[in-house]
Amino acid sequence: MSETSSTCVVAEDEVLLRDALVKLLGDAWPELQVVAECEDGASALDALAEYKPQVAFLDIRMPGLSGLEVAAAAAEASPHTQIVFVTAYDQYAIDAFERGAVDYLLKPITPARLTTTVQRLRARTGNQDAVALAALLERLGTRPLPPAASPPLTWITASAGRETRLILVDEVAYFRADNKYTTVVTAEGEALLRTPIRELLAVLDPNTFKQIHRSTIVNLKAIAGVVRDDTGRGTVRLKSRPETLTVSAPFMTLFRHM
Repeated sequence: MSETSSTCVVAEDEVLLRDALVKLLGDAWPELQVVAECEDGASALDALAEYKPQVAFLDIRMPGLSGLEVAAAAAEASPHTQIVFVTAYDQYAIDAFERGAVDYLLKPITPARLTTTVQRLRARTGNQDAVALAALLERLGTRPLPPAASPPLTWITASAGRETRLILVDEVAYFRADNKYTTVVTAEGEALLRTPIRELLAVLDPNTFKQIHRSTIVNLKAIAGVVRDDTGRGTVRLKSRPETLTVSAPFMTLFRHM
């Protein structure tokens, strides 16, 4: 790996942990340029597609897309990027990581362990074994992530004109970013939620709601079909709504097995 051109994306939703990792990287690998610091899976995937870095440090649990989902999508968005997973779950799939083509770091990250990872990354010649990485992600995909600290959101209150509505999350077709707020779209209509879309990602069930665009989260149960065009982007048809939703090219990997 060239010392003059090594670039990196760091994805970690907890700002203190992200800052700490970036600082540790600066000490362990001074030549490495961190081109993007990301706070969720969607921004990490966008950064991988834009910068195509040599290395990506991905937290496994992030709002919206998990680190595993980002890594799977990166196989198309940035196939030459070497992946390092960061996890707080010392019992989670460590055996798979040990046998896989990627490295992993356990939180809290120690300088000594990071130095070992950096040495491994520097020693590798050529690209990461894409076949081995795909096999690893397939194995990990069969294992549910450890439960979050709190259960997923089940209902929300949103405003429609002067009315405040109580909406079951399962009835939401999709969420759309609207400046600092979020539009909640159901079969019956729209309402406004005073919560930014990124904060919603942290409390929605990740098995049901997926981010398909920087500004859109869709309920997988509300999808009637997905079509991919020649540019790599996709279009989602909904069961209960006439409009269609755009899927950014990097996010199309999420629908590969649908």
